[in-house]
Amino acid sequence: MNADRDLDVVLFGASGFAGRLTAGYLAGHAPPGTRIGLAGRSLERMTAVRGELGERASAWPVLVADSADPASLAALAGAARVVVSAVGPYRHRGLALVEACASAGTDYADLSGEVLFMRESAGRYHDVAKGTGARIVHSCGFDSIPSDLGVLLTHQAAAADDGGTGELEDTTLVVTALRGGVSGGTLASAMGELNEVRSGPEQRRRAGDPYALSPDRAAEPATVRASDLVRPHYDRDLGIWVGPFVMAGVNTRVVRRSNALQGWAYGRRFRYREVTGFGAGPAAPALAVAVTGGLLALAAGLSFGPSRTVLGRFLPKPGEGPSEKTRRTGYFRMEVHARTPAGARYVSKVAARGDPGYAATAVMLGESALCLALDRDALPARVGVLTPATAMGAALAARLRAAGLTLTSERVTR
Repeated sequence: MNADRDLDVVLFGASGFAGRLTAGYLAGHAPPGTRIGLAGRSLERMTAVRGELGERASAWPVLVADSADPASLAALAGAARVVVSAVGPYRHRGLALVEACASAGTDYADLSGEVLFMRESAGRYHDVAKGTGARIVHSCGFDSIPSDLGVLLTHQAAAADDGGTGELEDTTLVVTALRGGVSGGTLASAMGELNEVRSGPEQRRRAGDPYALSPDRAAEPATVRASDLVRPHYDRDLGIWVGPFVMAGVNTRVVRRSNALQGWAYGRRFRYREVTGFGAGPAAPALAVAVTGGLLALAAGLSFGPSRTVLGRFLPKPGEGPSEKTRRTGYFRMEVHARTPAGARYVSKVAARGDPGYAATAVMLGESALCLALDRDALPARVGVLTPATAMGAALAARLRAAGLTLTSERVTR
């Protein structure tokens, strides 16, 4: 529907921390001839960003658009096949752009890790996007591409093995290594979500529902555990000590939405969790307890005004983020452990070099944009408010492997 657009990809919010990194990635890796534009509130700032990107970006057009100006967003959506948004917090700045893209039949991708925003986006615009043929894809960064594609690859491996159905039961993502930093924009989104959760009991209930993003909540389990927070303990099945993973609350809900959008292809008995692995050595129990305590203390500190004010003096401000060295030397490694109803076991591995939330995320968001714009014949025949796995699936996995990420899955015996 949008093949006649002037541009293939427009990056909205290119002057922000994540936006600049994504713009840099596109300038260095988009195929020759890809029509890319930069968009934001300030013509001067967008022009300055373009000037930092080198010769390949020198002719990229600059578009002026503002989250508070629906007419400018409609013009933005009408100019491109794909709009990529790096403008958060999304709950307050993103819905108008989602509406513009869904209405115009324009594909959209962002970095949102805000459950309440994604829930409202799906509730309002899923049917609109289905009607126009748009793919609205949230969480196209470290949250939640490794989780979403890791489980999809596990399902596909199980389905291809001996004619299996691909159904999975107990499935656990284990973070085995992680090194990186945090930006002020990410913290602002997290604090905005906390504020909204605290605004009333209905919001708390929605945010706490493990199936909050399911398109058919009534078809999901009625009785679920109260939280995706995993207490520190020794996991006999994995053979290691585990504790909570800070992003599990977002990722698990995205993966569960993927299952439902695919007609519960992972199975009705699919149960998914995410943990941080601490190994089996003598220091593992203490480390698991210490990390858990630190995460709980940080969450508590960010939840209350006085402590948040104190923490704000030391944490990055919006527009600030990890240094170039931190981005370059960061990394992540994850494993998805799954069991099928027949008892077969699979392990999928997802890993990348570079700070997970920034260097690696710029790769993931950039390749998501290019996938939506350039690989349309290889994409699943699915439209609406989607997830990375259901919108792009194997096509995105192939792109990310070519970009240097590890994405593997195999059957194991033990």
